[in-house]
Amino acid sequence: MSDRHQQRQQRLKEQVDARIKAATESRGILMVFTGNGKGKTTAAFGTALRACGHGKKAAAVQFIKGEWANGERNLLAQHGVEFQVMATGFTWDTQNRETDTLACQQVWQHAKRMLADEQVDLVILDEITYMVSMNYLDLDELVSALQQRPRQQSVIITGRGCHRTLQEIADTVTEMRPVKHAFDAGIQAQQGIDW
Repeated sequence: MSDRHQQRQQRLKEQVDARIKAATESRGILMVFTGNGKGKTTAAFGTALRACGHGKKAAAVQFIKGEWANGERNLLAQHGVEFQVMATGFTWDTQNRETDTLACQQVWQHAKRMLADEQVDLVILDEITYMVSMNYLDLDELVSALQQRPRQQSVIITGRGCHRTLQEIADTVTEMRPVKHAFDAGIQAQQGIDW
């Protein structure tokens, strides 16, 4: 039994070592965290935390969420992560296409600046998928900014219903799938857990 286990683990090690050896390109990557499940923003900011832990510079633009209390921003801002937040908050609360579009365009200017900055190692575009699907932000303009960013810069896009073009140009796409959620059972969202 022990010998068989060791043989399996050795084969696994050889496979992993071969994949590591084959990965020869070094550049920033475009990641998409999408789907209807919980955890897209949490995963993005977990990556920012990891980047900061390695001395890298991260920046974030939050579309939709507004100025409400945000645990990730509270912590990461203390570690030099620049946050720009769309001032209007949730679009289903504002219900004003004109002001939401203007707010999106204003915060998008900060995103474009970050995406052009060679000093920024990681840019998070949180909930930007909604801006594209609601036509507040032109898809081609977003794609162009992503494709023209510095070679070593990584970007994370979050939000439900990510446009297929963004998924196609991404290096990594993760779809969060809901299996069960406390909110569906009537349990309130909790500070420090859900935001």
